[in-house]
Amino acid sequence: MRVLVVGSGGREHALVRTLLRSPQAPEVLCAPGNAGIRRDALPLGAAADDPAALARAARDAGVDLVVVGPEAPLVAGLADALAAERVRCFGPVAAAARLEGSKAFAKEIMQAAGVATAAHRVVSTVDEGIGAIGGYPAVIKADGLAAGKGVVIAADERDARAALEAMLVARRFGDGPVVVEEFLAGEELSLLALCDGERAVPLAPARDYKRIGDGDTGPNTGGMGSYSPVAGTDQLVRDVVASVHQPVVEELARRGTPFHGVLYAGLMLTEPTSSAGTGGDGGPKVLEFNVRFGDPETQVVLPRLRSDLLALLLAATEPGGLAGADPEWDPRAAVCVVLASRGYPASSSSGDVIGGLEDVPAGVEVFHAGTAERDDDIVTAGGRVLGVTALGDDRDAARSAAYAAADMISFAGAQLRRDVAA
Repeated sequence: MRVLVVGSGGREHALVRTLLRSPQAPEVLCAPGNAGIRRDALPLGAAADDPAALARAARDAGVDLVVVGPEAPLVAGLADALAAERVRCFGPVAAAARLEGSKAFAKEIMQAAGVATAAHRVVSTVDEGIGAIGGYPAVIKADGLAAGKGVVIAADERDARAALEAMLVARRFGDGPVVVEEFLAGEELSLLALCDGERAVPLAPARDYKRIGDGDTGPNTGGMGSYSPVAGTDQLVRDVVASVHQPVVEELARRGTPFHGVLYAGLMLTEPTSSAGTGGDGGPKVLEFNVRFGDPETQVVLPRLRSDLLALLLAATEPGGLAGADPEWDPRAAVCVVLASRGYPASSSSGDVIGGLEDVPAGVEVFHAGTAERDDDIVTAGGRVLGVTALGDDRDAARSAAYAAADMISFAGAQLRRDVAA
């Protein structure tokens, strides 16, 4: 079997490594990959940002399954293009991928499905946005894709006005509207579920770290680290899948756009004293939906997966194919520490030689993200460069092993948080 993994980040490297562990022994291809992925998978040589061309290349290469890592190709219609070429795809069609492609659409689906989320308004002008804010802090979100950077938590009206002007006047994140919503306090939780168009099957929960600095300081990033499992969440997982994922899957099916792929719910576990939002006071509320594996959550979830990932992904492409699926998990904890380049997230540095990769001990996985090859060296080529993941008997043991390995790796201007999983 030939499997193509689309994307070039740490999430895709984790997907490639996990697929290679399948007892079905697939041949794994990548498009475009990175320095680490291309050492594990065969490059297809097709542009990942051209859905029609990539679909034709997959067909011509005899690919049996395409696994799409990032959101942009899904929102652009890659799954639709693959369907036209009769190539099986793990990932939703464009109409269902709007859950991530449009914050306003996601709110509409949540309201229709009765899913709890923050109280909100969709606005199109700066003055309308200021008028929609009932108190501070307030959350201001660009409607479209923004690589994890289109969300501002405004402390006061000056912050709010600056964010609204950047999104609605300067159009930093496209031409869409803006969602203004109440600020929710509590603990964050990421819960991913495999979906077959009819049902949702949860994966192990994880928690990630969005801000660049220790103690959740500084600007938001795509994610600076993660850990799994999250203690005390077994019943919570069942409750969230029943009250969040399953109603959304059913609503999309009702609209004629069944969801096949990963439905990722970013949740805030609010206290009963929080303002109600949609769906009642307190409890889990959805911050956002993603329509693909999370990054860096995938880097701690998949290393704990004992079931055959390939079999699960194939089943999810068939209507009702996940009936009876119950993934098995390694009981150990996993911690991932992300190493980012100089200037991230405002900018990134490329071409800095990465040293120490050969010193990382066996059993610790280094997932490449923003890397490239130059002569005989591996160099930086993006904002988040590497994710270092270790397993341990408990979270402290996994954390110690991950940081010990991360400290063996060096490149100019490297940044990492020191409080992941603390």
